[in-house]
Amino acid sequence: MFLVDLLFPNRCLECNRIIHHNEVVCELCFDQINFTHHHFSESNLLTEKCRLLFPIENAFALMQFEEESTSQKIIHQLKYGGREKIGKIISNWTLEKIDLRKSKIDLLVTIPLHPTKQKERGYNQLHLFADTLSKGLKIPCDHSLIKRNFYKKAQAQKRREQRTFNENLFSITKNISNQHILLIDDVFTTGNTMSAVAWQILKEGNNKVSVLVMAID
Repeated sequence: MFLVDLLFPNRCLECNRIIHHNEVVCELCFDQINFTHHHFSESNLLTEKCRLLFPIENAFALMQFEEESTSQKIIHQLKYGGREKIGKIISNWTLEKIDLRKSKIDLLVTIPLHPTKQKERGYNQLHLFADTLSKGLKIPCDHSLIKRNFYKKAQAQKRREQRTFNENLFSITKNISNQHILLIDDVFTTGNTMSAVAWQILKEGNNKVSVLVMAID
């Protein structure tokens, strides 16, 4: 055991028990996580929500994102607590619960942060998550296909009358066609951000879109 583990032991985000440095919650609290049990190839709540906004092939959310829930605490630590390695943990949970081998996904694509935002945070919370998925699924991943054009705007644009703004929120950085893209994000809330990215991809060529998120609100 490293000295840092003795001086600053890793603790469960839920109950504060000392746990292995590669874990985020203890076994007892892991059992309390509200996993969705979605099947990627079957219709589910996320699929239905996405279909109200854009054409979609399949969708999967790993967890329910509820106020004061364990899943909320985990994702908040990933995004705001400087714990980028949690992305790998969530990715391994995802790989254990879904099988994408028959889905014919061509490319994994992450929702980008604005460069200024990413510099402030120090990392994009989706990159390690997606890279771990990419390695496990043997499907390439592209973090640069989508560019965010505005800073600190996405979460402010929630009303339908602001759709025009959302259509310009992202842009494609390279030509893509005849690709089945799996869009990856952390939490699906209103779906406005995901929809803005999906439409950019769909209008580029004969592309198809599926969605995978860590949690659905």
